[in-house]
Amino acid sequence: MKLLWRLSREAIRYKNLYVVAILSTLGLTAVNLAAPRVLSSMTGIVERGMDETSLRAIGVLTAILLALYLLRVAFRFLSNYLAHKAAWYLVGDLRTKIYDKLERLDLGFFHDKQTGDLMSRVVNDTRDFELLYAHIIPEMITNVVTFLGVLAILLTINWKLALITCFPIPLILVSGVIFAKKVRPFFRVSQRKMGELSGKLQDNLSGIHEIQSFGQESFETERVDEKNFDHVRAMLKALKISAVFHPSVEFLSSIGTILVVAFGGLLAYQGNLSVEDIVSFVLYLSLFYAPISGLATLLENMQQSMAGAERVMLVLDTPSRIQDRKGAKPLRDPKGAIEFDHVSFAYTEGEPILQDISFRCEPGMMVALVGPTGVGKTTLTQLISRFYEPTSGRILVDGQDIQDVTVESLRRNISPVLQDTFLFNGTIEENIGYAKPDATHEQIVAAARAANIHDDIEAMPDGYRTRVGERGLRLSGGQKQRVAIARAILRASPIIILDEATASVDVETERQIQKAIASIAGKSTILAIAHRLSTIRSADLILVIQDGRIAESGTHEELVARGGIYARMNRIQNSAIA
Repeated sequence: MKLLWRLSREAIRYKNLYVVAILSTLGLTAVNLAAPRVLSSMTGIVERGMDETSLRAIGVLTAILLALYLLRVAFRFLSNYLAHKAAWYLVGDLRTKIYDKLERLDLGFFHDKQTGDLMSRVVNDTRDFELLYAHIIPEMITNVVTFLGVLAILLTINWKLALITCFPIPLILVSGVIFAKKVRPFFRVSQRKMGELSGKLQDNLSGIHEIQSFGQESFETERVDEKNFDHVRAMLKALKISAVFHPSVEFLSSIGTILVVAFGGLLAYQGNLSVEDIVSFVLYLSLFYAPISGLATLLENMQQSMAGAERVMLVLDTPSRIQDRKGAKPLRDPKGAIEFDHVSFAYTEGEPILQDISFRCEPGMMVALVGPTGVGKTTLTQLISRFYEPTSGRILVDGQDIQDVTVESLRRNISPVLQDTFLFNGTIEENIGYAKPDATHEQIVAAARAANIHDDIEAMPDGYRTRVGERGLRLSGGQKQRVAIARAILRASPIIILDEATASVDVETERQIQKAIASIAGKSTILAIAHRLSTIRSADLILVIQDGRIAESGTHEELVARGGIYARMNRIQNSAIA
């Protein structure tokens, strides 16, 4: 009930559509209740003998019956269409709401999540809301009103026979409660297995090049087949319980019918029940048991919807660990000064990644971070953008603690260029302009020139309108990096983060990227992570990170002269080039 109440609060914005749909449903139910009464009245007239008056009465009843059937068409259309309209709008709203929530969650949330599973929650699990609001709830209202209405009519016809008709109902309700408790866990597993299947498919389609390169098509097909049939088996377990419950309800309903026929026949034999009442009772009997028989299907669909709703609400209820503090203010007119004040960080308590990091860089400086893989260099840069919060210590931008400024304004003033450059499946112009949606073509071209990618773009058949493919598949690694640098230049942020911008490119491309970096040096504060020391020789400050601490700091010349860790790294790289 708590979950249903949450869902109802989401649906309240479409209350007008639901009110009309429910009223139409009630009207449809009233028509369905009235039609058998008209038919039984016609039977009674025929039974008593026909004359001219009777003929006119039958004509009037026929016209009433026709009007009722026309009303039934109108009410059914309004009930079905408006309920579906409201339900699908709700599904659309929830999909957007879940996506928006996912966008705002901290990066830690995604560490143990599969993209395909999250996609399944957005697309598949929300689709079950349509089943709930367009089918289950309207049908429940119809069934309850129909049941109560028919019961009232049957009691007026013959109360003894009506009570006998109700005999199977407690048994059906008890079995329904048992069914609901038994089947929902299986639907939960089924929804989870569907998410795992979606995750595997997304993973494999993203890695199709590696699958084909290593000849693992058959192996991956087997793994997908395993995930696929995990979902199938979970669904079949739920359907197995349903396969027992459905016929059980039908059997219990048929017992009621048998009792009515037997007892009704006895009453008719004793002269306590007229033919007209028998016909009326039989006609209403099908209406009486239809809602009860439909209970099985409704309960099954509801458990499936609830299982999906639980997965959706888990996302919506997940708190983001990165939020604006109360009273946080926008970061205004930042210059780009950065200070780390005794900053420590750990993803898992007791396993520190960074320990007691302190340094300061003035606006326009270039600070380079070097050190072995896995010592926390990338984590350090992500702390500046508040993708994670420090375990202890402070980070300041222009003297302001970044936890005292709004996340949106902070990130708006930081532009990242990552080693694994992500480009959207659009044109080159769209990808450069992504950093500044209102940028003109001339501004985009100027940024591309500064990033040394303009000539490459012009050499392409469609120039700036060239489509890059998914994740920039049609561009080389160096081209993608320079498009990303152009994107950062266009944004004109006071802080630019370069994470291994030259890690996987050839010497000539590295030289072009170095020129692109030089074009922004002095204009923005640059934090650069590099394994190739040639990229950061001109840095104003080099920090050598080892075991999560700053082991050395200084300029290139100072560190080489010191003969420590950096000097050793420099010798190794120089000898490798030689």
